[in-house]
Amino acid sequence: MTTTAALRPPTSNKVPQVTAVFWIIKVLATTVGETAADFLNVQLGLGLQVTSVVMGALLIVALIVQFALRRYVPAVYWLAVVLISVVGTLITDNLTDGLGVPLWVTTSVFTVVLAAVFTTWYVFERTLSIHSIVTRRRETFYWLAVLFTFALGTAAGDLLAESLNLGYVLSLVVFAAAIAAIGLIYRFAHINAILAFWIAYILTRPLGASTGDLLSQDLKNGGAGLGTTFTSLIFLIVIVVLVVVQSIQLRGRREAGDTAAEA
Repeated sequence: MTTTAALRPPTSNKVPQVTAVFWIIKVLATTVGETAADFLNVQLGLGLQVTSVVMGALLIVALIVQFALRRYVPAVYWLAVVLISVVGTLITDNLTDGLGVPLWVTTSVFTVVLAAVFTTWYVFERTLSIHSIVTRRRETFYWLAVLFTFALGTAAGDLLAESLNLGYVLSLVVFAAAIAAIGLIYRFAHINAILAFWIAYILTRPLGASTGDLLSQDLKNGGAGLGTTFTSLIFLIVIVVLVVVQSIQLRGRREAGDTAAEA
């Protein structure tokens, strides 16, 4: 029987409810992951390696705080998601731009790695549901899965937009249509909810990446020319506003629950 502190359950699920706001913030975070990585690497001139080290260190700190908490805290959770989005993008960029690994190879490798994470998670826990992230081990599997969904999404998005020359607009349409198709299949064909969630979660990464590239890239490259600085700033502001609103709502529900319990 497992009794270690590492597997001691938190007081509640450590992942937010899957609502429309969840998906909105997720897509915004993935877009920031794409534009912020480019901003730090190119605009600030930090370079790919320095950017990777700095963002990797920040992610480790955010995850330490996230794991230390006993319940879901919106600000900490979504900060970790934004940072892991940036790091996932940088992993792919380091392999493709730094080491010259073809995008079809990184896409294939990350697919295999993500499948291995899900398989191992299921073998140990017998579930992949995000509604039961109530032990440290499940939380570890969850964040590993999230990391490699971002890395895979970056590689797959770049593969379609650049290697296959679909362009940012068409790539965005393709991934948006794929997500809509998953939603319709789930709604009318009643496929497994956990499977539908993770497929949509993976697809939102290249959707966000395509959106970020479309908005930030120069007009001559098929983008809207807004630049990585402006795009990152606008999306971060929207994320902060949504997270603050979510935090206020969550605090109100918890206070109401405490009041009802005391009565």
